[in-house]
Amino acid sequence: MLPKQPSLLHPSFPHTFSANPLTHNPKTLFSSLSAPSPTFPQNPIHYILQKCIALLQCCASSKLKMQQIHAFSVRHGVPLSNPDMGKHLIFTTVSLKAPMPYAHQIFSQIRSPNVFTWNTMIRGYAESENPTPVLQLYHQMHVNSVEPDTHTYPFLLKAVAKLTNVREGEKIHSIALRNGFESLVFVKNTLLHMYACCGHVESAHRVFESMSERDLVAWNSVINGFALNGRPNEALTIFRDMSLEGVQPDGFTMVSLLSACAELGTLALGRRIHVYMLKVGLTGNSHATNALLDLYAKCGSIREAQKVFKTMDERSVVSWTALVVGLAVNGFGNEALELFKELRREGLVPTEITFVGVLYACSHCGMVDEGFNYFRMMKEEYGIVPRIEHYGCMIDLLGRAGLVKEAYEYINNMPMQPNAVIWRTLLGACTIHGHLALGETARGHIRELEPGHSGDYVLLSNLYASERRWSDVQKVRRTMLSDGVRKTPGYSIVELRNCIYEFTMGDRSHPQSEKIYTMLAEITNLLKPKGYVPHTENVLADIEEEEKENALSYHSEKIAIAFMILNTASGIPIRIWKNLRVCADCHLAIKLISKVYDREIVVRDRSRFHHFRDGSCSCRDYW
Repeated sequence: MLPKQPSLLHPSFPHTFSANPLTHNPKTLFSSLSAPSPTFPQNPIHYILQKCIALLQCCASSKLKMQQIHAFSVRHGVPLSNPDMGKHLIFTTVSLKAPMPYAHQIFSQIRSPNVFTWNTMIRGYAESENPTPVLQLYHQMHVNSVEPDTHTYPFLLKAVAKLTNVREGEKIHSIALRNGFESLVFVKNTLLHMYACCGHVESAHRVFESMSERDLVAWNSVINGFALNGRPNEALTIFRDMSLEGVQPDGFTMVSLLSACAELGTLALGRRIHVYMLKVGLTGNSHATNALLDLYAKCGSIREAQKVFKTMDERSVVSWTALVVGLAVNGFGNEALELFKELRREGLVPTEITFVGVLYACSHCGMVDEGFNYFRMMKEEYGIVPRIEHYGCMIDLLGRAGLVKEAYEYINNMPMQPNAVIWRTLLGACTIHGHLALGETARGHIRELEPGHSGDYVLLSNLYASERRWSDVQKVRRTMLSDGVRKTPGYSIVELRNCIYEFTMGDRSHPQSEKIYTMLAEITNLLKPKGYVPHTENVLADIEEEEKENALSYHSEKIAIAFMILNTASGIPIRIWKNLRVCADCHLAIKLISKVYDREIVVRDRSRFHHFRDGSCSCRDYW
């Protein structure tokens, strides 16, 4: 009499399950199917193997059931080294996003894995959080004389892009070229993506230019590459070429374009993209809509950002975070904190970036106690380990509130080494509040960490000048010269009728210069009866008072405002992008200009937005 065998060996095995065999209770999936077998396969191990592979191909959503099938195959004699079983187990593991160490353990036991199995392992690591083992796998692949095929390079290059290891990427590019795979469109696309992710946007563009066939992925990759690498003008130029060739953009194209517009501050172009999205029905794409929200926030049009947020069908934590941060940097700190409270009431879990926005709001609104409460909430309630950015917000919070000594003590008690940005924040606070000794200490740390930053020399020079220590001012400037450091010139940018105009201090290069300076004089004459007195202490140089007043009159943002008043209708908002921090004199003058000329003036400076309206500013002078 034959011993009892699991009915998996029975020829009628497929008919003993329901339509989906994996819906059975795990306890009865295999072990309960025991019955005497009237006939018996000549090769039972092969039969088990084929049935386990069939089950794995049905195993679309359960890691547990996949592991049960694996365990059953081992228990019933399928060798661990079997390449067919190993191939399907690894493929299922990768498809289910199961932990890669599990797949690697299976892979290490397979006898002579084929190129499909190698590719599946490379794909698994490329799509995981830690793609580092990919390079070792690729090396082993060569050692084992397994030739890569057309599917190897896309996943391999995707992993290299994640690692931003351009040297390895260049080696792989050379091998793909030698093996004749470089001309394939999907290999070209991943090469393009890899170079862009590694910051080598010119190399990415050369790959793009060499493509005889360019699909939408290629266009999106090169546009995104330029946008992410600080080349927004080139991104917009490529998009224009794409339109001329009749290629229809998708949601990913919109994200890249909106990012480029946000970087440039070109609100008018961003609005046209918004209209296009409405026309072709892309406003339902959550990634594109989040990018649109971010654009309006970064261009200072925070009310339009709120409208986009309210009309969104689906609001993820990314959407909420974008608006919280947008409100904070635009000076609407109380609204940012109210929105954060609403986010919590909705049951969403804030991210570490959300808390950067919350702490930023507290910092720029002078809300010290609230800032510390939110910092505590982040750690204790949400288990978020503070990063250097969060500590930077806390130093800024204390520094802006005039608690400079407390800020210094806070830095000394940080659980991580402070970077140059932390010390620079302290130096800025020392300059504003006149703490010379601490300012020199902060500058000493900055020189060790990041010695060539021109702004640090300027901050220290301003600190000495505010104390009227002119000899020390000259010493700092001589040090700048000997170190080969040049001060970053200030400039202001405005957008008018789809053109960008840039102005520097005392700029007379524009064809309308004569009219602009006449308008500047008119503005000054109108402001004085309203109480404007030039803030000459900001001109930190040992010169006469009248010279200081003249110097203040020709700051780049004032020239930009005069230009826009000349060239726009009454009541039209004026938007300015400035690369440096707005000085106290310009801040006072622009508040009065907004009232005298009945204009909303939005200035985006190095650290935040200032919304000037009817003689006041959104920053409430915590600038």
